[in-house]
Amino acid sequence: MTYNLLTLDAISPEAMAAALAGCLGIAAGDVEVADPDGDPDLRNWDAPVSCEHRAVNGDVAWSLDIYAQEEVADQPLERDLAAKFAKAATTTVLFPASEAPPSAYWAVTPEGLLTRARLELSDDEPPLYTVTAVEAPVPQLPKATVTRFAEIVREQRPDTPVADAFAASVEKVRQAASALARLSLDDGTGSPIWSAKGNLVVWERVIRQLESEWAPSGWYPADLYRERLEARDELAGIGARLPRDVTELLNKALEQLDRRFAAATIEDPSGSLRRELTGSSAEQAPASWWWHRRPDPAPWEQT
Repeated sequence: MTYNLLTLDAISPEAMAAALAGCLGIAAGDVEVADPDGDPDLRNWDAPVSCEHRAVNGDVAWSLDIYAQEEVADQPLERDLAAKFAKAATTTVLFPASEAPPSAYWAVTPEGLLTRARLELSDDEPPLYTVTAVEAPVPQLPKATVTRFAEIVREQRPDTPVADAFAASVEKVRQAASALARLSLDDGTGSPIWSAKGNLVVWERVIRQLESEWAPSGWYPADLYRERLEARDELAGIGARLPRDVTELLNKALEQLDRRFAAATIEDPSGSLRRELTGSSAEQAPASWWWHRRPDPAPWEQT
């Protein structure tokens, strides 16, 4: 198992070894802490746990590359090891998040606070590590802006079994069609079928996140929610441009998802959501029913 941790404090190699030994349930002597640029002949390559440490500049003091061999029985998830290590070494620890932006990290304090962090590297050589923002205040990072990370929510992609089933059914229709009929089943970029597939995916995603009470972030940007309703608008008008059998498949998928969306939202007869998301007046508001329902509470208003 490999772990990549960053510490805000400069920790001695002895402290690193002791902390890792406690976190992984092994003896301190079974942990090799080494400078990756040191003499390789002096390394203990058979150590159950190895920790290569590099000094870095900026808000971060050390970069740790940790490898636990299979013989180490206790191999926690990276976030769990980071939390244990932060407590044992009494320093805030950063570890990379799973989302695509390279700046996406988590920070965990010795007290156990876990929050998202935005870590940016300068173009200098060596680079300067700066934590520019966090989602909750971190005492060791007083200069970091406390804010929500909309780019992280946009990267979250919950499973979409209904949309996946629709795409699979369309492919079955294509395989069963004659060569001439397949021309109307083109799903290349920009085609009606391509648009139907893509918009159905994002519609199902927002419903899945709504049902989960906006997990894992616990909130949702207002502009992204508006885009999801606009995707539903696209689905409403696309049926006329699809082959009849594909339209029937799409309507079946939408029936399932719309039922779930209605169950997870409340009526909004005053049109307050429409005005909030689009700035439109009651007269200009969209007529589609999904614009007349709202999540309660609105996820962009949650603390």
